[in-house]
Amino acid sequence: MSAVTQAKRMVIKVGTSTLTYESGKLNLRRIERLCKVLSDLQNSGREIVLVTSGAIGVGVGKLGLRERPQETEKRQAVAAVGQCELMFIYDKFFGEYNRTVAQVLLSGDVTANEYTRKNTENTFKQLISMDIIPVVNENDTVVVDELVGNQIGDNDTLSAMVARLIGADLLVILTDIDGFYDGNPVVDANARRIPFVPQVTDEIRELAGGAGSRRGTGGMRTKVDAAASVNEAGIPCCIISGAYPEKLYDLFEGAQIGTVFGAKNG
Repeated sequence: MSAVTQAKRMVIKVGTSTLTYESGKLNLRRIERLCKVLSDLQNSGREIVLVTSGAIGVGVGKLGLRERPQETEKRQAVAAVGQCELMFIYDKFFGEYNRTVAQVLLSGDVTANEYTRKNTENTFKQLISMDIIPVVNENDTVVVDELVGNQIGDNDTLSAMVARLIGADLLVILTDIDGFYDGNPVVDANARRIPFVPQVTDEIRELAGGAGSRRGTGGMRTKVDAAASVNEAGIPCCIISGAYPEKLYDLFEGAQIGTVFGAKNG
């Protein structure tokens, strides 16, 4: 746990199901608490990058739609509306705790080209040095990988990419389940949480299963794949419940919560 408790630069990823109610509208109380905790952690000397999902989910709620559109073009439009609302809320709540945020919209291929990769690295480096919290999301109005179901575009994968890009000490994924289980805790009362995964194996991937909530695109499988990606780069990953953002304090104080995926060299 020392790699977790001593981590200074970290990527926090929060999913749509954590940010919104079943209606798709924003869970303002939870978002406010998340912003308060992250602001306090930054005040303590930690460096925070927030990777957020939710643009489409928030757009659906904002526009009063009954469900996520099926057409790619319509999803792009809904994402554009939702991203605007999402950043407005983050700016408001972080601002209440004297924190400045910056919107960073990325595509999954940003690391494929050395020029764009370096420019992105420089942007993050400068924002962090200025004590600004980057708020990162997939550029859904331009890049449609996530919208058409290609998991390369999922924000779990994006959070792993960002963690590797900035040389993070830790990736924390906040989700609607309090860790990784040996079964599906929603339908299996005997499913048990696995506190520590030393290595992501084929067996672990099989346990992870597939689909996520109807408001998000990912599931436990994409989170496990994200953990494996950062672990290969020597970065540990924690999957914990996002229902109570204050649990981040417990995590960094060494409490055994959620599931820790151990770094390859740590």
